[in-house]
Amino acid sequence: MRRLTCLLAAVALAASGTAAAATTGAPARSTAHDGPAAGVRSSADDAGPLAGRTIVIDPGHQLGNSRFPRRINRPVDAGGLRKACNTTGTATASGFAEATFAWRVAKRLRAELRAAGATVVMTRSRNSRKLWGPCVDVRGRLGNAGVRGRERAADLKISIHGDGAARSGRGFHVIVTKKRGAVARSLRLGRITRAELQRVGFRRSTYTGGGRGLVKRADLGTLNLSRIPTAMVELGNMRNPRDARAMRSAAGQRRYATALAAAATRYLRR
Repeated sequence: MRRLTCLLAAVALAASGTAAAATTGAPARSTAHDGPAAGVRSSADDAGPLAGRTIVIDPGHQLGNSRFPRRINRPVDAGGLRKACNTTGTATASGFAEATFAWRVAKRLRAELRAAGATVVMTRSRNSRKLWGPCVDVRGRLGNAGVRGRERAADLKISIHGDGAARSGRGFHVIVTKKRGAVARSLRLGRITRAELQRVGFRRSTYTGGGRGLVKRADLGTLNLSRIPTAMVELGNMRNPRDARAMRSAAGQRRYATALAAAATRYLRR
């Protein structure tokens, strides 16, 4: 009954947003948009180390983004600058899409966090060629207090990606924002995430970040607009054959999810 109530509320929210757009003259959302009304809240177990905690998972991109170029190229607020709503993401040489990789890791991560007692909020609810978005401003703000009726901010956010660098480079890196706000707490989350990825056997990036596996950037709306501790993880270089093998495999995806769940738990149990 509780899940049915949440779904009905989400539908009502989507309808009110469309009506508001029509009234103000703002562009209405595409019916194919997997935007904020499609975000999924997963109920937590009653017990566990993360009981009472809320965690936002952002599986980067959407599989159908390339089919909606006008939608995803529309400029939006990215926290002090304007950027495209979203991008198509990258893929391995064999065509395994970043959006699919991020989605599979996100689902495994969601399961681990829920088993630990957390409530999980996803920035998108499906991985489909028929959908696009949500935009980076939505991804960035989801989890902030006051957004979508939240009285209390979420505890942290993890944004999951795969990189598309030169074939010769490999390894993961964690990105945190340079912007003021949750910077100090995000940096701590980033460092813990880096440590947990290394602990399960993944290596730091050889092609960015000076071998530190941790990068600060001020140009990413997903990070800039977040007011909660947030780490964006480029879990590997999808163009590198060795990284690609791990990222395509179920075993590799499980290892990534396990490391990210351990990082969230370690951060929140401080």
